Amino acid sequence: MRLVVDLNRCQGYAQCAFLAPDVFAMHGEEALLYDPQAEDERREEVERAVAACPVQAILVDADAVAVAPGPRPQPGGAR
Repeated sequence: MRLVVDLNRCQGYAQCAFLAPDVFAMHGEEALLYDPQAEDERREEVERAVAACPVQAILVDADAVAVAPGPRPQPGGAR
């Protein structure tokens, strides 16, 4: 699973580090360190960390989400 953290948005509340300490860690008082290639076994912890982030700075990469097959709507298509 790939993670993306907007470090400009992150305010260092450290909720993610408390909920998923194997993936997120605080370095000092404000710098966040994280594993951008978190193991799938950590998914539940990561999902809790994502939900707990007060500024919504953590995203699970879209490649990690299953997409239903089929045609995609075209811009300006018929209505």
